[in-house]
Amino acid sequence: MFVSAEILAIVLSAVGLLLAMGGTMFAGFAWCIRRSDALRTDLVGVETSLGARVDGLEQRLTARIDGVEEKLTARIDGVEEKLTARIDAVAADVTELKVAVARLEGPQRHLIVAGR
Repeated sequence: MFVSAEILAIVLSAVGLLLAMGGTMFAGFAWCIRRSDALRTDLVGVETSLGARVDGLEQRLTARIDGVEEKLTARIDGVEEKLTARIDAVAADVTELKVAVARLEGPQRHLIVAGR
């Protein structure tokens, strides 16, 4: 069987083209894998640094909230003491008022004759 030079050139060109495209696709895929690994490494670094920053922020916020809570507790205790004192004073005044009203509205005196 005799193959012409043109057919042989076409077949060799097709094989060469397929090998070149396959090699290019393999190289492109390898490059994508390498970039994905590099990106994953970068993301791990970013995650670590962000985790450290978030932990620091959490500690600062916890300390700040605890400080505010202590201040508010002290203020509430002060207000509670003041209100307790005022309520006790009002209760004493009300007791004195009840005694005064009872004296005013008390029973009629026996020695005084009621006018007719």
